[in-house]
Amino acid sequence: MRTRCLTSNRQNGFTLIEMVVFLVVISVGLGALIAVYNQSLINSVDPVVRVKMLEIAQSQLDEITARKYDENTPTGGVPACGSAEPGAQACSFGLDSGENLANAASLDDVDDFHNYSATVSGYTSAVAVTLAGPELGIANGNAKRITVTVTAPTGDALTLSSYRVNF
Repeated sequence: MRTRCLTSNRQNGFTLIEMVVFLVVISVGLGALIAVYNQSLINSVDPVVRVKMLEIAQSQLDEITARKYDENTPTGGVPACGSAEPGAQACSFGLDSGENLANAASLDDVDDFHNYSATVSGYTSAVAVTLAGPELGIANGNAKRITVTVTAPTGDALTLSSYRVNF
């Protein structure tokens, strides 16, 4: 008695069409992943730029608010300029004699920095000082708003504001 061996004529593997479909699917998926990676790589510098802008703006704002409120305000702030206290002088606004926006060391009170600008490592800061008493519910001459705007080399801008009150 003879036994017959059954063999299959079927071969294992992939057809050419299956391989092409596989390559197309992998290519599309890989292309999407690379696009996401590329976008995250481009934006990875943004936080560094923003922190640098914030540091410059805060430094400028701190330098300005450390100055006297007004040219006519004595050291210590008493009596405040424009007040009804004996010996108080009238408040002024803007540059006084001997002060120059090109020389920050000559600026001795807050409002002297109005229209001041500086450039640090390609970042430009611009300062605006305005009388702002009504914004705080007090007399106009008794508060000044200091606004510092820093512009990065990329064109992005950051603005910080602070109030300085005549006390």
